[in-house]
Amino acid sequence: MFTLRNFAKKATVFTAAALTLAAGYYTSRPAYEGNVGITYSSAFAPARNEEVDFNIWYPAKKGGRQVTVGGNGVFYGSPAGRNAPHDGARHPVVLISHGAGGNAGQFGWIASALAEQGYVVVLPNHPGTTTGNASAKAAVRVWERPKDVSAVLDHLVQNPQDYPYMDTDRIAALGFSAGGYTAMALSGARVDPDLLQRFCDESDHGMSDCAFLAHYGIDLHSFDLSPAAQDLSDARVDAAVIIDPGIVSTLTESSLADIDIPMMVINLGSEGEIPAGVYAKDAARMIERASYATVQDANHFSFLAQCKERGAQILEKEGEPDALCHDSGDRSRAEIHQELTAMIVANLQSNL
Repeated sequence: MFTLRNFAKKATVFTAAALTLAAGYYTSRPAYEGNVGITYSSAFAPARNEEVDFNIWYPAKKGGRQVTVGGNGVFYGSPAGRNAPHDGARHPVVLISHGAGGNAGQFGWIASALAEQGYVVVLPNHPGTTTGNASAKAAVRVWERPKDVSAVLDHLVQNPQDYPYMDTDRIAALGFSAGGYTAMALSGARVDPDLLQRFCDESDHGMSDCAFLAHYGIDLHSFDLSPAAQDLSDARVDAAVIIDPGIVSTLTESSLADIDIPMMVINLGSEGEIPAGVYAKDAARMIERASYATVQDANHFSFLAQCKERGAQILEKEGEPDALCHDSGDRSRAEIHQELTAMIVANLQSNL
């Protein structure tokens, strides 16, 4: 539901080893010789009355300062050219929403791969559910996340002179975990507030979200969750890719049936092993233009960056309850990422 779930720990795994995972942090290197650029910007979000910062990955020419984005003691980062020259063309836009407690820097592996394939990738950091800026109470206000993305999109559309390399007539949303819910909400899915309030009442979802909320004294019944029912769709989103979406069981059947854009829904893992809290096959069946797929040898954390050799040891030392560095089969995370990249690119090429 709200994964990554232990983000409110005083020393989370993303800030404890600490190295530099939060968006905008990087290690400096010589002049960049590749074809992927990165820059940073921000947009005012009226729903929050504050700025939302975001990363932009884009097809580039050689130049700019070579940086590594998102790396720390646990995870490998991704190379890019800071402020590298644009390649001179306009490209479709992919908006990526991270999981709760995560951040834009975690997904450089997919952002850089998409930029290499001719997409501009925009990754907001969601206030209240981002590494270093998070709380359990904020995670409950799920409706704020889609509004973040729409605010960023407003900014991009209203300032075309600043983003001449973006084709904002072709936009896709991609989301993982809580970001998966976010992308579904942008596509038209709505939450049933009663189901959300009862989310932690009954069965084991196979995730530690509800235990996490209980640890911080959060009772969903004590919150007014009616804002979760509002229509958060953004008509500018033309297609969506959804990966292990959080709170998918709380989405209304009627809203799913009304989604009219092409959508790929992906669960990480084999049928029967996917946690109930993110199992999305039934939801995908209700969406007329949705396809559904699973990725073998993966688990919920396989969408995170590749781990370094001592990554698992650092996580254990920091008391991380989830095996963020372990996948579920014989394939490496790099191989799983290759499959996911191919699936996502093929889908975007068909629908943008």
